[in-house]
Amino acid sequence: MGYEEIEHTADWALRVWAPDLPELLSEAARGMNALAGVKLNTTNRASRPIHLTAPDAESLLVAFLSELLYLAEQENLAFDSFDLNIDAQAQDGLQLDGVLHGASIAEISKAIKAVTFHNLHIQKTPDGLEATVVFDV
Repeated sequence: MGYEEIEHTADWALRVWAPDLPELLSEAARGMNALAGVKLNTTNRASRPIHLTAPDAESLLVAFLSELLYLAEQENLAFDSFDLNIDAQAQDGLQLDGVLHGASIAEISKAIKAVTFHNLHIQKTPDGLEATVVFDV
């Protein structure tokens, strides 16, 4: 599992890899926090439930990261630990249920405006899944 920043001409891009989709979402969130320079307060940990549905894995990834951006902007919360479950048999495509664990943001050095679908494709690899996510900054 992991993530690394990759060069992109106008925005920021992040290559993410993990053994399965819940872990890919978690690594993408950690990578997005690292790109933005997010530092959490060390006290008063917080947890938030999350429930999302999407027609496919790429849409779920964008929806998940967009929800995290929203919580950072509106509630000053960021998350570093994730208990995520995905139901691939849901009527509307994929259903994500879980709990986000984190704290209030002590510092953020760079603002991310949005998660994009630009060239987004989650691909299977011998080790699991991999994707490149592009962020609008």
